[in-house]
Amino acid sequence: MLNRKFFAATATLIGTIIGVGIFGVPYVVSKSGFLLGLFFLFGLGGIALLFHLLYGEIVLRTPGKHRYVGYAEIYLGQWGKRLIAFTSIFIFYGALLAYLIVGGKFLQTIFGNSEIFWSLIFFTICSLAILLGLQVVAKMEILMSIFLIAVIVLIFIKGLPVIKLDNLSTLDWQYFFLPYGIILWSLTGASAIPEMKEILVPSANSNTKCHLLKKAIIWGTILPLLLSGIFILTIVGTTGDQTSPEAIQGLIKVLENHTIIWGAVFGLLAVVTSFLVIGISLKKTFWYDYRINKYLSWALTCFIPLIAYLCYLRDFIAVIGFLGATLAGLQMIIFVLIYKKAKKMGRREPEYSLKLHPSVYYILIVILASGVIYQIIYSF
Repeated sequence: MLNRKFFAATATLIGTIIGVGIFGVPYVVSKSGFLLGLFFLFGLGGIALLFHLLYGEIVLRTPGKHRYVGYAEIYLGQWGKRLIAFTSIFIFYGALLAYLIVGGKFLQTIFGNSEIFWSLIFFTICSLAILLGLQVVAKMEILMSIFLIAVIVLIFIKGLPVIKLDNLSTLDWQYFFLPYGIILWSLTGASAIPEMKEILVPSANSNTKCHLLKKAIIWGTILPLLLSGIFILTIVGTTGDQTSPEAIQGLIKVLENHTIIWGAVFGLLAVVTSFLVIGISLKKTFWYDYRINKYLSWALTCFIPLIAYLCYLRDFIAVIGFLGATLAGLQMIIFVLIYKKAKKMGRREPEYSLKLHPSVYYILIVILASGVIYQIIYSF
């Protein structure tokens, strides 16, 4: 029983991390250079792992069931609650915009025709599903992540014989910072951690022990990190400076058509499920938490990303890079502050407690704050 729960909890984190963000990583690595990309991948992978462990300890130290906003309110008060709520809503909007962009790209790869046309078709179908509250497809997110993993392995097997070492030896300092936000976004899956605890300890009794959470977090973070490394190696090694922003279209010249179509199909399914999960969640946030009419909540959820898209915000890399470096970075900084408070104020003895030197907190905050500031300057 415990093994099944452990694997289910680990799969939940893997499924949350392995998503659309991974498709943007090879492009930025192809620009900066493979070795520099690996430096960011494993450096930020270490930060993501530390963040997930910090969040896991917060969850274990706090009785009851809470999420981002709840923990911020408990340990930082109303200002923390408002700031987390603000950043979460805009992360949702940015993610919906990114999915709208890349959904059109995947449909264009499968069917041809105009990318804008297919993005509008994608929006029409998904927005109607959100209006109707179709959560059946949304609940398939982990299953779609399994298919994505299978496609990544297939692309690796097919691409390995045609990898060119020359494509892996480039380095361009002009694009030094470019991978930062995209990689940070692609490796963060903290929203899954409260769910993991509930999988491991479904009982409402807060005294029930949850000894497997730390191990599940470590494996659930490291496996996507390694998979991302394999994906980067394959895509950049085969397509080099011809790597496309969503990774798949650039493979057309080097791999069989059926491999590319399978990649685009399962990429599309992952985008659809992610769009529905986030869209329904955001609609319910407006509807339940802010007491906004159901239909107006739907309109606020769906049409703001569409308006942004129609206003030419269609750069997939720029959108997820900004989300990762600024909003996700800011949320991580807030959770470092929450963690320090939880160490003192937490009302439950956790199953694990990280022994970190105080300087680690400040180094982490400086790195993340530098990323926020630089990305804002870089973008505007």
